[in-house]
Amino acid sequence: MTATYPVSLSLAGRRVLVVGGGRVATRRVGDLLDTGARVEVVAPAPSEEIAGWAEAGRLALARRPFEAGDVAGAWFCVAATDDPAVNRAVVVAAEAACCFVSVASDGEASSARPMAVLRRGDLEVAVGTSGRAPGVARWVRRELATVVGQEYGVLVQLAAEVRRDAHPGANWQAALDSGILASIRAGRLDEAREVFRTCLSSSSG
Repeated sequence: MTATYPVSLSLAGRRVLVVGGGRVATRRVGDLLDTGARVEVVAPAPSEEIAGWAEAGRLALARRPFEAGDVAGAWFCVAATDDPAVNRAVVVAAEAACCFVSVASDGEASSARPMAVLRRGDLEVAVGTSGRAPGVARWVRRELATVVGQEYGVLVQLAAEVRRDAHPGANWQAALDSGILASIRAGRLDEAREVFRTCLSSSSG
């Protein structure tokens, strides 16, 4: 399989189409709502959760079969029905509209493949298998969760605080290798900030 180009999509305020209303579609819709996307669902028989989100005004819901024109104007599309023919129709329409599409049951047919994501604050660690073995990606994410704790999210927060004042040639490697995580784990955040400022205030050369 051709190598993919991993990205993190900013979908807040952007229209995202989900075709399907079952268990998988519901999970995908929930994840998309968390991004702030303008989610529109097309499904003849949506789940109670999807219907509830629609009633609460969190998404737009069309209780009918998919039509090719539904893709128009979408930034991203998810095909999550139990009918391969419908999913294929979504792919064809999305490709024609230059819209990236994820097919929940067929990674190879997808032009966008969601990854298993571990989040620690603003830190995102994404694990993918090019859509070939999602279960393996989820397992690796769980393994990483035992190593990458909440202190990594705090590390990102502190780094963001000092980044604007860092020297252009700052030695980030030295800062991160300094034992700063141990300081964060111990709750010594002022000490961690000082380590960052010291290491980043001068050039690495």
